[in-house]
Amino acid sequence: MRFPGIIPAVTTPFDADGAVDTAALAANVRFLLDAGVHGIVATGTMGEAGSLSAAERALAVRTVAEEVGGRVPVIVGVSSGSAAASIEYARDAPGADAVMCLPPLGYRADLPELVAFYRAVAEGTGLPVMLYNNPEASGVDLRADAIAAIAAEVEGVVAVKECSGDVRRIPALLAAAPQLEILVGGDDWALEGFAAGATGWVTGVADIAPRECVALYDAVRGGDLEAAREVYMRMLPLARFDMTPKLVQYFKAAMDEVGLAGGPCRAPRLPLSEAELADLRAAMGVLRHEGVPA
Repeated sequence: MRFPGIIPAVTTPFDADGAVDTAALAANVRFLLDAGVHGIVATGTMGEAGSLSAAERALAVRTVAEEVGGRVPVIVGVSSGSAAASIEYARDAPGADAVMCLPPLGYRADLPELVAFYRAVAEGTGLPVMLYNNPEASGVDLRADAIAAIAAEVEGVVAVKECSGDVRRIPALLAAAPQLEILVGGDDWALEGFAAGATGWVTGVADIAPRECVALYDAVRGGDLEAAREVYMRMLPLARFDMTPKLVQYFKAAMDEVGLAGGPCRAPRLPLSEAELADLRAAMGVLRHEGVPA
């Protein structure tokens, strides 16, 4: 399986009682599909997976998969502290085409342990595995040599979401493990990542501006760097919120700004302050051509 193009990591909306709002989630997914995105990630960081029960995770995945209806791949976040837990998340993910997984949470595994972990996830789920390198989230930095070693041992590993923020990792990964598909995992270096050789972008900013993200991808593929820069500079102030601890709060609030179902986050996340909302609205103004990039 391949994952080229724009792949939004969807948020999980909640209703007034705090339950997963399946109607709102389905509407958000329809908006993304209508914009021409190329895949969907459910129950990732952006989906507040760590705040969902197992039943809620399954409900969110089922809602996304039913709305997608096979039109694009559905990748399911299954990160956890053990292969067994990740496998259970995948087994309760009806409609999943692949899984995305951080290194085991809460423990800095060495390379043999990482190989064993990902082998167990790949074999136990029976689905293609997208490694997720996000040192800030997992405490483990999967460098190119480690990823190449894992991929050499685990046939089911087919792709990498690279979220270290270092664009140099992408050509290093392409050289070390050319059989893998490399995706940008940070919104504020997407153009740089595509230019370095990434084929896809797992993105939060696409939840708000999917057409702009698709336009960026198409411009890069078509070799129109000027057009790519123009749309990227409009998105960049908003995209910079992706690499912050409050990315979910910022993007949910931005969704509310454009009439989508963002809504509140679950604890321990709190609402944005007035100063943070002002920063977000300034970034949204740039996206709408109301200002200039900072």
